[in-house]
Amino acid sequence: MTRFDPSGPLRGWLRPPSDKSISHRAALIAAMGEGEIEITGFLDAADTRSTLAAVEALGAGVRTGTGSRSVAVSMGPEWDGPPPTADTQDLGLVIAIRGVGLRGPRPAQIDVGNAGTLLRLLPGWLAGQEGGEWTLDGDESIRRRPVDRIVAPLRRMGANLHAREERLPPLHVEGTALHGAVYEMPIASAQVKSCLLFAGLLAGGQTRVVEPLPSRDHTERMLAAAGAAIDRDGDAVVIRPAERLEPIAFSVPADISSAAFFLVAALLVGGSDLVLVDIGVNPTRTGVLAILERMGAKIERLMEHEVGGEPIALLRVRSLQRDRGSAPLRGTEVGGAEIPLAIDELPLVALAACFAEGTTVIRDAEELRRKESDRIETVTAALRALGGRVEPTEDGMVIEGSGGLRGGSIDSHGDHRIAMLGAVAGLASREGVEVHGMEAAAVSYPGFEADLAALIGR
Repeated sequence: MTRFDPSGPLRGWLRPPSDKSISHRAALIAAMGEGEIEITGFLDAADTRSTLAAVEALGAGVRTGTGSRSVAVSMGPEWDGPPPTADTQDLGLVIAIRGVGLRGPRPAQIDVGNAGTLLRLLPGWLAGQEGGEWTLDGDESIRRRPVDRIVAPLRRMGANLHAREERLPPLHVEGTALHGAVYEMPIASAQVKSCLLFAGLLAGGQTRVVEPLPSRDHTERMLAAAGAAIDRDGDAVVIRPAERLEPIAFSVPADISSAAFFLVAALLVGGSDLVLVDIGVNPTRTGVLAILERMGAKIERLMEHEVGGEPIALLRVRSLQRDRGSAPLRGTEVGGAEIPLAIDELPLVALAACFAEGTTVIRDAEELRRKESDRIETVTAALRALGGRVEPTEDGMVIEGSGGLRGGSIDSHGDHRIAMLGAVAGLASREGVEVHGMEAAAVSYPGFEADLAALIGR
């Protein structure tokens, strides 16, 4: 159990950990290539270490350089100037990967650990490797995460896969010849889309993945940069088979999903003034910024530029306080096209809504039930335990803002985002929050507690 007491303001600057989604994809696409490429800023966390171990098991060479995690610096209550430059910071791991080629992975038993992204992306590449066999398994949590959403469309392409009870890991993949297909996704999911695009690289004919709503597009950007024949056609992504990939060096920006915990903390804790450095602001990932701004937040984007096709910026956020003349947060409705652009940050939107005036409704977010935990249920239970007025629905939740949270005790249920949500809630609560299972944060953010403490001067 870890306790987080009400705190003073968060002040200073921080480069959060590198982007988890991009790190996973960079390692996998590098392994599909030929020759050695370098990935700078690779996230050093349990999930991404699982991906490195997986590509090694498939025959890729992996060399790891120095550097590991984020750096936080408290600037003191008098700070009101520009942030230090990003080049003064530790920007993550430097990884060199020697690929096995698009058709070169060797048979293996793959331990995905707790990495749901790895579990859902990797079978797309393996399914078209004729004559090979692989089994993907993981920890207790991963064995509760369904894989039927990739099994069903891959089978349409001719894949031979077997799952426990037809929907749960372990997942056994027998490589075979694939054919292109058209698949209309019932729910927008970047993981399912990416899996099918990987399969399409090895399939006969073109593969067309139709999205009901746009989802994060890191896979498309990276595959295009590696020479794949991939195009956007209206609401569909179309990919054609490839003989080989030639990935270029990747530079991974800081993860907006990790940054969001500090954005919300700074909004809710009085007197906060925080700059987040080197944040990836890909428009398919910034739904949380639009939602928070609609609720009344003032978030400045500074020094916007692109690295490797990914837009990057500094984000400056200051708390909203009645006694200094700022408007409080207000309730809002979140649904439709916004959901896939903010799916990982919706628990934080629910937390912020507890401090807002009025009602917040989150709908069309059934995907939350398929994350590391059923996040509709776990978020509802956690916020209720802290004094929030939250009702779950089939595809989201309804939050009645009460201007704050009392505090109390929550269980992370092994979900890294619920653990970190509890920490942020504790800082902004009246009585503090005890988080059971705080160690789950290491899945995506091993240094989270240390960074939080540095920014509040503890």
